[in-house]
Amino acid sequence: MIRMKNIRFHYGKKPLFANMDLDIPKGNIYGLLGMNGAGKTTLLKLMSGQLFPLEGTSTVLGYDPIKRNPAMLADLFHLPEEFLLPRMRADEYLAINAPFYPKFDHAALHRYCMDFDLDLAQKLNELSFGQKKKFLLSFGLASNTGLLILDEPTNGLDIPSKSQFRRTVASAMTEDRTFIISTHQVRDMENLIDPIIIIHSGKVVFNSDLATIADKLSIQLERTEPDASQCIFTEKVPGGWMTVRERQADEEETSIDLETLFNAVVSNPTPFAFSLHQQGGLA
Repeated sequence: MIRMKNIRFHYGKKPLFANMDLDIPKGNIYGLLGMNGAGKTTLLKLMSGQLFPLEGTSTVLGYDPIKRNPAMLADLFHLPEEFLLPRMRADEYLAINAPFYPKFDHAALHRYCMDFDLDLAQKLNELSFGQKKKFLLSFGLASNTGLLILDEPTNGLDIPSKSQFRRTVASAMTEDRTFIISTHQVRDMENLIDPIIIIHSGKVVFNSDLATIADKLSIQLERTEPDASQCIFTEKVPGGWMTVRERQADEEETSIDLETLFNAVVSNPTPFAFSLHQQGGLA
C-alpha cells in the first residue's frame, strides 16, 4: 500500500526527516502519533504528493506520489486539518467534486450526513467549523477510495460528534481500504486505531499492531510507587503510577493505554525496537 524508503525532507535549513523508512500494508485504520512539530502533517503531504522529498523513494497505491498520477489521486482522499469550503450548496459541491472519485457512493454520503445530523440544504460556507469537517468526513468516506488520510479529524467536533465519528469510520472500513488518522488526541481514537505508528526525531520509531504490543508489554496503573529499575517507563498520575514493563510469559495481557505507550516511546524509543524489527524480545 505505502512504502517510503530513506526519505529526507527539510523546511529551508531545518531538517525534519532524515533517512526515514515506513511500510504500511493495506487494510487497517492506522494511528499516526507524534509530538507537535514532529512532522505528522508533512508526512501525510509527502504520501499524497503535495510535498516532495529531497531524497528517498515512495510508493503509494502502486504509484510514485511525486508524479501525482490521476489514477492514484482518484483512489486517495486527504482531509487536512485546515481547509476552506466554497460559497455553494452541498449538491453543487458534489456535482463538481464527486466525479473525480469513480467509486463515489451518493447513498452512503447521505447516510453519513444523516448520522452527523447535517442539513445539506445549507450553503457550505454558512456551516460551523465542526459541521464543515463532518461534511468533508462524510464526503471522504463516501468516496470509497482505497486510501483515506485524515489529519486531526476530531478537532472541532463536540463530544457526541466524536463518538459518532468513531462509529461512522468503523462502519465504513473494509479489508480493501486503508485509513491513516493523524492525531494528538489519542483518547478520542482508542478502540479505533490499530496499528500505531509513532514518529519522533525525524524517524519512525514505533510501528506495531495492538496484539503485538499486548503480547510483549504490560501497561497498567500501580497504586504504590514501582521500582523504576524494573520498568521500561513510569509516570506519576492521579491515583498512582502508570508503568510499562516487559510482559512475562505467565502474565495476563493488559489493555493498552495509548497515551502511556506514546509517552514511553518518545521518552526512550530504544526498548521498543521490536515494533520495527520483529525481534523476539525487547531490545
